[in-house]
Formats: sequence, structure tokens, C-alpha cells
Amino acid sequence: MNMFGIRVTFQLIFVYYLLAKSSWGLSPVILIPGDGGNQLEARLNRSLVVHYICSKTSADYFNIWLNLELLVPYIIDCWVDNLRLEYDNVTRTTHSPVGVEVRVPGWGNTEPVEWLDPSHQSSGAYFNSIADSLVSIGYVRNVSIIGAPYDFRKAPNENQEFFIKFKSLVEDTYNKNNKTSVTLIVHSMGGRMALHFLQLQTQKWKDQYIRRMISLSTPWAGSMKAVKVFAIGDDLGSRMLFESTMRTQQITCPSLAWLLPSPLFWKPNEVLVQTDKYNYTINDFQKLFNDMELPNAWEMKKDTEKYTKDFSAPGVELHCVYGYNVATVERLVYKAGTWLDGYPALGTGDGDGTVNLRSLGACEHWRKRRGRTTLNGGKPVKSLPLSNAEHLKILHDKRVIDYITTVMSN
Repeated sequence: MNMFGIRVTFQLIFVYYLLAKSSWGLSPVILIPGDGGNQLEARLNRSLVVHYICSKTSADYFNIWLNLELLVPYIIDCWVDNLRLEYDNVTRTTHSPVGVEVRVPGWGNTEPVEWLDPSHQSSGAYFNSIADSLVSIGYVRNVSIIGAPYDFRKAPNENQEFFIKFKSLVEDTYNKNNKTSVTLIVHSMGGRMALHFLQLQTQKWKDQYIRRMISLSTPWAGSMKAVKVFAIGDDLGSRMLFESTMRTQQITCPSLAWLLPSPLFWKPNEVLVQTDKYNYTINDFQKLFNDMELPNAWEMKKDTEKYTKDFSAPGVELHCVYGYNVATVERLVYKAGTWLDGYPALGTGDGDGTVNLRSLGACEHWRKRRGRTTLNGGKPVKSLPLSNAEHLKILHDKRVIDYITTVMSN
């Protein structure tokens, strides 16, 4: 290396040092997104496609989630076929169709979790408001604010590499920020991913590396929305999309099975799906999926079940922030004679529009005491229920932004 190269390298190191030093004393933050909460890229080399307008090949990887240009009539059929998963009953895992490679870009960077759409269209805004607020109090992107994207289509059984990489990311972030313990800010399914990760770690490790977890809209005990998606799909709140079209891709995702309601918080006699032939409860998922002609859904439910039975506390300081007073599906009601192939009425209850209140508030369980010891190993559990804080909009809610900046400034 010549003297010029040495000088440039030294300057880069010095700049990095100054950036890191500017946020010393602040607990570095790792952002863990929820289902659909980070970018995905795909590369194609297909021999067969579902429509003549679909591309068979791509020169390189391209953004497939969230790419609004792919969610238009006709083209969306190509998108669905490229992003869906195929279940292997022998390996008990899923894979992309032949000729499709999907990867998660930007490990450690905030970009793929701040913006789902690389063009930064407002419809693809995710963690950006929270990141902006942290920068305003001294944080630095990709130094003291880090992103942890993952393949959200899959559940923990197929995301083992993520948990290994994530532990290294936490330790690396800790070391690069003057050995300061890390705060996890998580949203939705990201909270479930973080909980599973923390359950795998020793208390000694957590005490050293994790300062706290701030959870936003976590479905601790699952959601009836998952049942609704298996039944009729979800249009993501867009009038441009059809639930039935989106369902073709959505029902192939093991993460959806992982997010089904938990028997720990739903009563065994509570009707989830009502028809004139049979009323399905929490104990009838096998029959429900067989009657829906979705055998793979039941197989994925079995694959992910062990990740729902452990409801032990995270063992770190927890701030549980969630919304309520937003109509949220509680039951599917099919008209007489329609069986399970019609469009059900959606019976609603309290929640944040996506997750039921009983699941959002399940973190309260860890605040209860047994004798003198909290269920969270003595670590505080603080709840902040917010009226009308919708599941996704909570990420940009001023009340939440103010709460996070207050906590992180202390």
C-alpha cells in the first residue's frame, strides 16, 4: 500500500472513531423488524413462469420486497410465484421455487429496516422515524444504530443462522460502542424473534450485553389475524391488492403458522371459526386446515409449535408498548351454506388492528410476582398501552417516538 492509501485508510479509521465517540455513553440500538419489515432481494433463472409477461431471468439481484412496481395487476402473479415458498415434508423445511434465489440485504445496516422500498417512498417507511429520532439525540446510523433484517417468511426453525449471526452482532455492537450494553428495539414478530433469542442465552450473557428491550406491538401469544390470512388472505391495507391473490403467497410462509393464537391465552372452548357444520376452537387447527385443504399449514404448525410453548420471560428490562381500542379480528363467521369457501364476516374485539389485546398485553404476565421474585428474573417490566395506536402506524406515533427518546436519553 502506498502512502496515499495509508493516509486515506487512517482518515477513515479516524472518522469512524469520531462517529463512534459521539454516541459513547448512549446504549447502542439494534432494530429488529417484524413480518414484512425489511427488504428482500431476488435473482431469477427460471425455465417456467406462471404468465408470459413474467421475467424468467434477471442479470442480478433486484428488490422484491417491497417493490410497488411488482404489485400491479398481472405483474403481481409473477411476484407471488417468485416470493412463495414450497414445503418439503421430508426435511420439514421450505425453499423457493426452482430458479429463484431470495436473499436478505444489508446485514447490520439500518437502510433495509428503515425503508422497505429502496426508493424511500412514504408507503415503504418502516423504522425511519425511530432512527431519525435517535440521530437527533446523538446516535449514528450503522455505528450506534444497527439493523438486523431476516427472512421474515420463515419461523425460528428455519432461521437458526439468524440467531447465530445476531449474537455476534450484539457482541460486536457492544465492543464498537465502548463496551456499552445494547438496547433492542423490536416491532411485531421481531419481538417474538428477540424473545426466542434471549431465551437461548445465559443470564450472565444477557446481563453483560443487553441493556433493555423496547417492544412495539409484539404478538407475544399470536394473533387471530393469522387464522384470517390462512382463510382468506390479507390485502396489506391496500385497495390495489386482492386478498385472494396475496393469500397464494402468504399461506406458504411458516412464520404465519408460528403466529397462530396460543392456547396459553385462548380458552379451549372459545370459537375461532364459526360455520353451520362445525365450530373450530384452538384445539381444532388440524381439522380446520384439513377442511380448508391446507395440509401444509398443519405441518408448519407442528414444526413451529415448540417455539410457542416456552413463555418464559426474556430476562432483560422490558418496555412493552402497544395499541388498543382498534377493531381487531377475533372470530371468522361463515354464513350457513357457505362452509369454508365463502367470505366470512369478521367478528372483532379490542387490539391494534392486527394483534388481539390479550396477546399484546401478555407481557404483563412477567410483571406478576411469585413471592419476592418477578417472573422476569428481577428485571423491570414496564407497559405503555396507547389508545388508537395501530399496529404499523405505531412506528411513527409521536407518543412512541417521545417515549423511546426519553428512555434512550437516560
